[in-house]
Amino acid sequence: MATDSLALPLADEQLAQYLIREMTQVEDDLRAAVANADSLVDDASRHLVSAGGKRLRPLLTLLVSQLGTGVSDDVRKAAVVVELTHLASLYHDDVMDSAPLRRGAPSAHEVWGNNVAILTGDLLFARASALTSELGPEAVGIQARTFERLCMGQLQETLGPRDGADPVAHYIQVLADKTASLLATSALFGAKLAGAAPEHERVVTQYGELVGVAFQLADDVIDLTSTGDVTGKTQGTDLREGVPTMPVLLLRQIVASPEGTPQDGELLAEIDSDLSSDEALASVVEKLRVHRVVDMTRQKSQDVARQAIAELDGLPDGSVKDALVKFAEVLVDRVA
Repeated sequence: MATDSLALPLADEQLAQYLIREMTQVEDDLRAAVANADSLVDDASRHLVSAGGKRLRPLLTLLVSQLGTGVSDDVRKAAVVVELTHLASLYHDDVMDSAPLRRGAPSAHEVWGNNVAILTGDLLFARASALTSELGPEAVGIQARTFERLCMGQLQETLGPRDGADPVAHYIQVLADKTASLLATSALFGAKLAGAAPEHERVVTQYGELVGVAFQLADDVIDLTSTGDVTGKTQGTDLREGVPTMPVLLLRQIVASPEGTPQDGELLAEIDSDLSSDEALASVVEKLRVHRVVDMTRQKSQDVARQAIAELDGLPDGSVKDALVKFAEVLVDRVA
């Protein structure tokens, strides 16, 4: 299992050990899937795999498969597919966001340049597609629709909300497409490929969608409250690049309302100013960190996680359901 893989404190020790064993195999399969004969391409494609990661998506696929016949070769293959898709999207995201760090290591575009990073992301998407084709036409359709949502989410983030649209609602939809869609697919693959009941497929897909939104909202908090040593990312990169996050969107709402104070307006003006210097960025991060919008964002994340857990009422009681509850709770309570 990846060294910094998310630890789920499961009450069922047998299930926990089973998932650890299966994740170890998935990790081996993942490394094999990104291998290339050309040494330069091999280094670039292995870059993020070697940097580690939580492996949330394959873990969710394996866990949900327990609602059916359990882990099989196809379930493992699907677990590799969702992680490959996620990794491919990170290569592209880091180029678009000019992120210098990812998982504590220099981003691929910092090492090899934008063109190589983008093409490496494309290569991993192609590998994911090839593996998906081995799972049958239905899986190909699911993966294609997920890829479409990933692209739409990035486009909508780049274009921003239409005139008159609610920026917060627009942002939630961006999170649903960019992040939640792949978590929903991870859960759906686990259920479908293990032959779980159709009604359980619906439950876990909606659960994955909500968990994904809650996860990303929690990330908005973590980006301001945890250091780069903990997260493996450069703190405040989104602020510097002008990428919307929930705390800033909430601050804009406050400034535009009667509740806004002069201090709120000054902070927003500072956020909208030139943050190219490390000193300016650090100043904004520190002020935003202690602003009430961070607690408001944390509350939103917890509310969505509770909605995800409520979806699980449609599943039978037992260790799998308990583990899915814990999965949602850990995602919003983590510090990295």
